[in-house]
Amino acid sequence: MEGEVKEGNSNIMELKRVVVTGLGALTPIGNTVEEYWSNLEKGVSGVAPITHFDCSKFKTRFAGEVKNFDILKYMEKKDARKLDLFSQYAVACADDAVLDAGIEAAGINKDRIGVIWGTGIGGLATFFREVMEFAKGDGTPRFNPFFIPMMIGDISAGHISMRHGFRGPNYVTTSACASSNNALIDAFTYIRLGKADVMISGGSEAAVNEPSVGGFNAMKALSERNDSPETASRPFDMERDGFVIGEGGGALVLEELEHAKARGAKIYAELAGSGMSADAYHLTAPHPDGLGVVLVLNEALRDAGITPADIDYINVHGTSTPLGDIAELKAITKVFGEQVYNLNISSTKSMTGHLLGGAGAVEAIASVLAVYKNIIPPTINHFTDDPNIDPRLNLTFNKAQYRNVNYAISNCFGFGGHNATVIFKKYTD
Repeated sequence: MEGEVKEGNSNIMELKRVVVTGLGALTPIGNTVEEYWSNLEKGVSGVAPITHFDCSKFKTRFAGEVKNFDILKYMEKKDARKLDLFSQYAVACADDAVLDAGIEAAGINKDRIGVIWGTGIGGLATFFREVMEFAKGDGTPRFNPFFIPMMIGDISAGHISMRHGFRGPNYVTTSACASSNNALIDAFTYIRLGKADVMISGGSEAAVNEPSVGGFNAMKALSERNDSPETASRPFDMERDGFVIGEGGGALVLEELEHAKARGAKIYAELAGSGMSADAYHLTAPHPDGLGVVLVLNEALRDAGITPADIDYINVHGTSTPLGDIAELKAITKVFGEQVYNLNISSTKSMTGHLLGGAGAVEAIASVLAVYKNIIPPTINHFTDDPNIDPRLNLTFNKAQYRNVNYAISNCFGFGGHNATVIFKKYTD
């Protein structure tokens, strides 16, 4: 949204409008945006038995893994060995988004292009591997010289900027499962304030490994539906028993509107507003009444200059946990009132699993494409109604639905009570 920032009666500055001009996705249901969206629309599950490690002794033995990923399409083997898998995913997504946006060919001033990425866990696999190798030895420190730069979360943004020569703002946000929404919000803000013309933003995660799966199992956070992995992620279903861990990432090219128009860029949607809040309640559990979610939704609507009646679709956090799904719907109902029954609501985690720090990015892409294509991706794996959920809510169960989508909300919440929401709008000049 274009508007004024005011202090008292004096105008400080005019906020720039921000649009989405490029997309890149690497997910359990597709390694390109086209494949990802096609499988979202068809309601395909990407959850299957784990292949990344021997999980035979784990309580959960399935995940949403990326399939057939080949980093050698993006870089030489000698370079790839210096990157943890989460950074490889970041580079792949960002490369595809940059290509989609055509910004390399446009001759844009790279001093005005930045990268703000998100990851919740970063290079956990590298850390685990190096520590395990050390523990097997005699105590003599023999570590990979790339151990630290492979492990640290910020390195993903660094790799993207170095590959393309982008010299604008560059860092990583970490707020658990809200990480990539926080990255998008920061990137949005830099452009709105005129501090950058283009930002590459999104997030990635590669947490299908022993310490991650084992740790979430110890918390009793993961589904243990080993007899039916493809139906284990079932948001809002009476029999949901925890989230399904996923991996991958997504990248969005955000661009100042006039800058995009001047170069004739394709525009998918406008990023109209955002909000952030904290539950200030519990390490891992949501506030039972969704108070932090109420705050973040109201702030995002205020920031976009719209009312609940303007929203057509909400891509919810919807992780398939007994507490989280209920709390989020309570908050949405409180904010939207009777308008809630006119919304489409869905959780695409039912198909991809939960990408943790990468979730916001791939779900933002789903929301952008819902606006662009007027299609609502479904919440699959609904079998049994939960009596605690209002049956009048349109949770888009099992099949995609088709409607005009002018505004879409994408919610992300993280352990620690972090809430981050973005609103996408159908682009009109």
